[in-house]
Formats: sequence, structure tokens, C-alpha cells
Amino acid sequence: MTENTTLQAPPRVDYRIEPTQYKHWKLSFEGSVARLVLDIAEDGGIRPGYKLKLNSYDLGVDIELNDALNRVRFEHPEVRSVIVTSGKDRIFCSGANIFMLGVSSHAWKVNFCKFTNETRNGIEDTSKHSGLKFIAAVNGACAGGGYELALACDEILLVDDRSSAVSLPEVPLLGVLPGTGGLTRVTDKRHVRHDLADIFCTSVEGVRGQRAVEWRLVDAVAKPAQFAAAVQERAAQLAAGSDRPAGGKGVALTRLEREETANSLSYSHVDIQIDRSKRTATITIKAPTGVQPADIAAIEAAGAAWWPLAMCRQLDDAILNLRTNELDIGTWLLKTEGDAEAVLASDAVMLANKNHWLVRETIGALRRTLARLDVSSRSLFALVEAGSCFAGTLAEVAFAADRTYMLALPDDAARAPKLVLNEFNFGFYPMVNDQSRLQRRFYEEAAPLDAARAAAGKPLDADEALKLGLVTAAPDDIDWEDEIRIAIEERAAMSPDALTGLEANLRFASKENMATRIFGRLTAWQNWIFNRPNAVGEKGALKVYGTGEKAGFDLNRV
Repeated sequence: MTENTTLQAPPRVDYRIEPTQYKHWKLSFEGSVARLVLDIAEDGGIRPGYKLKLNSYDLGVDIELNDALNRVRFEHPEVRSVIVTSGKDRIFCSGANIFMLGVSSHAWKVNFCKFTNETRNGIEDTSKHSGLKFIAAVNGACAGGGYELALACDEILLVDDRSSAVSLPEVPLLGVLPGTGGLTRVTDKRHVRHDLADIFCTSVEGVRGQRAVEWRLVDAVAKPAQFAAAVQERAAQLAAGSDRPAGGKGVALTRLEREETANSLSYSHVDIQIDRSKRTATITIKAPTGVQPADIAAIEAAGAAWWPLAMCRQLDDAILNLRTNELDIGTWLLKTEGDAEAVLASDAVMLANKNHWLVRETIGALRRTLARLDVSSRSLFALVEAGSCFAGTLAEVAFAADRTYMLALPDDAARAPKLVLNEFNFGFYPMVNDQSRLQRRFYEEAAPLDAARAAAGKPLDADEALKLGLVTAAPDDIDWEDEIRIAIEERAAMSPDALTGLEANLRFASKENMATRIFGRLTAWQNWIFNRPNAVGEKGALKVYGTGEKAGFDLNRV
């Protein structure tokens, strides 16, 4: 296959992986410091048609990175800092593989960039909430997405060897943006002056040595002879400020087991049923059953089988699977089933032990998974039916939805579904904009938030939930099927592009921060650029890169 052939029908992607399957990352541990070494196998691309030269990466590399980060979080609580560096001589990472971008469909590029964003945001989320600190040991040339990886770390140390530089050359080289967080982190995180950032982002050669420090592009430089010692010293200093337990007992993240058919995906706690004629996927999350851990010792004994952690991992895998492999399934119907009291009991155990490292990491995983749901470009309808258990943590799934329909059964109180709030609905699982979903829902207005908090712990029927503004509509059993059917049919008839824009704007309506700007700029700007002939046309910069041919630009400014 030639490198300018477009791959329109990529194979299905499986996000399940373990360290023995890594092709591109080497993960090692020494006391409180972990080392993640990027040593990319040129012939190890997730799809055929390109080589991963110069330590450039594709989706497969990021899938391994995401898994490695979870291994550090859960399997090695003794680790307090992580060194991210390269195993290749004189090159840290040259960024996303350009030939991969050139031959990929628009949808593949977008999903790749979104997952890359989420993985790098996850590094920062872990640093903020879990006391796990990251240092990028840039031991060679560092360009594009490679620098974006470094930017996600807490600190960047650059080797001062007269040749190694950091750069964001996407604009001059490729006709696209450093849009997977590069531009945003340069300004919002590192506070690089805008005129210097303009020079930096429009030059190919980048910035090296002391100038990189002066421009705030890196934190420090060190000569080659002192570089390794300087990195180790700084990693130890960062580790000293962490509260992760040196004697903690790690939890092995066993492989997720699931059953698959052409139209279903089933785990022990999550089930997906796809209706291709309606373009819907019904995602059902199941409450815990049987005796559940009531203290830390029991939680540690349960390990990866502990319901909050197991359910979270399964839901995360399901979201990624649908997002990458089912592009035509535009509406996700979110359901729950089981005993709401079991969910609330599980939440109570988490709340009582929230400062224990394992519980803290599980809450973090739930936070990131719910945030992944928020930024998925699918219509989300929550259906609160008889037998549902939208309570506490699982109520967040309903609050993530674009609409929530709750069945009213005024003449059958026993079967009528209930919605139950608890402490986890008031800030434990913030969205990427740092708001709780209820704060987003009510624009942080005190009266409706106070009313919702006052109702915490009370099973709310449809009328009560509707009155509190917690659901969108409460049809009775006579109207339920027709109302849901019409809503789904109407959604399916609308432009997916327009819906994606609408949903993203409504889900993140008021508060902005660095993470929302990263996602917003990727969606609004990079996606547009990825569709423009200057990037992907026959003479577009992405298409002709590496051929020796000069890009031909449409010079109209629009």
C-alpha cells in the first residue's frame, strides 16, 4: 500500500492491552519513581500504510500510553513521580505520524486527536488529584505532538546539546494546528508571551537551550553529561511532595472480558445493544449484586473486581469502542438496572474511604470516564424506567445526558422508578470544565442547587424529579413509548455535524478552562482545517509532505 492511499475503512480497534503486548513503550519502576520510555517500533503501526519513523506515534501508541498510566495509578501505589523520556538517540518524539494523518479518513483523525487529548488531560488530572507527578526528560528533538506530551507533564527538562529543540511546526510544515493541546498549553499553562508563541508556532526549527527556558517553553536545561542526574534529582524532589503510600498494595488490572456479536457488546456490569435501523446504541449499566466490600481490606481483596472499579473500566472501554468503531450510531440511550440501594451502599463505602489511595484512584477513574462520556460526539438520552437505579454515581450518567426522560407511574408507586442524589452528585465527578453536572445544569444558581441538595437521600419519583429540574420530561406509561420513539426518530433525521456542534456548545455552556479550550479549539478549528484543501487537498500540505513537492495553498483568507 502506498503512503498516499486513503484508508477509508479502518479495522475495528480494541483498546484492551497489557504491558506484555506493548510495542512502543517500556515501563519500569525504581522505588518511588516510574520510567516511561518511548521507543516506537517503526513497523508497529495500528494500521498498514505508514511507518512510525523518528519516534512518531499513532493511535496504537496512545492506547499503550493510556494503559501504562493506569498501571502506574493502580498497580504501583508506591510510585510518586513518573519520568517520560525517549529510548532513541537524539530524538524524544516527532509527534503524530504525518503519513498516518495523510492517509486517514477525517473521522479517524478526529477520534485519534480526541483520545490523545483525553490521555494527556488524564496526566494532568492525575497530577492534580492523585499526587502523581510527571517530568518530561526531553533527551532529543521534540516536535509537534511530542512536545504536546511534554507539555502535559508537570515539568520539562531539555538536554542542552546544541541541537535538541522543542517545536510546534504544524502550521509551516503541515498546514494544520498543534491542536491536541499544544497551542492551548503554551498559552494557558506555560504563559508563553503571545508574540513569542507566534514566532515559535510558525518556525520549523524550534527553540533550544537557554532561550527555551527564557521563553517558558521548558523549565530547565542540562548539559548531556549532567542530564540524567538532573532528571533523577528533580523526579525525586517531585516524589517527595506526594502522599501516595510507599507501602501500598497494588491492584492488578486484569484483562476486561466481554462477549461480542455484530450488534452487541456485553460485560459483567455493562451491556450494549445496537439497533442499526434506528442508529441507536442502548448502554445499560448494572448495579452491584451480592455481598459487596464494606471496608478497605475487603476492597483490596476484591481488587479489579470491586464493582465501582470494574464497572468504570467496562464503561470506559464501551465508550471508546462505540466512539471508534460505530461511527453511524448517532444516539446513545443510557439506562441502568438493578438495586439503587446497592449503588448507594457502594457509594457510601467510597465516601467513607475517599482518602485511601485505591478509592481515590477509583474515583479518579470514574471522573475521567464520565468526562469521556461528556465529550463524546453522540446524542445522549437517559431513560429512567421501571427497574432503573439512577442513584448517586449512576445518577451522574443521567446528568451527563442531553435529555433525561423519566417514566411516571402515579398509580404504581412500587414499580415507579426513582432518582436518588447523594454527595457524589455535588462535585466528586466534575466535568472537564471543573463544574459538577448539576452546577452546569443550573448555571450555578443557588436556589435550584440548594433544592437538589435538600432532596439528597430521598428517592424521587418522576413528578418530584421534574419539579426539581433534574429530568427533561416525565411521560406516563401511556405516552412513554411514543414520546421516546419520536425523540429518537427526530434525532436520527438531523445533521450529525450540526448535532455535534449543538451538543458540545450546550454541554459546556458557561465555564471555560484550559481543558475546554483544548477540546473546543480541536472541534471548531482543527476539524475545519482538517477538511480544507490547504491541508488535505491534492496539493494539501498533509498530502504532499515527504514527497518533495511543494504544497499549493488557496490564498483566500476565510
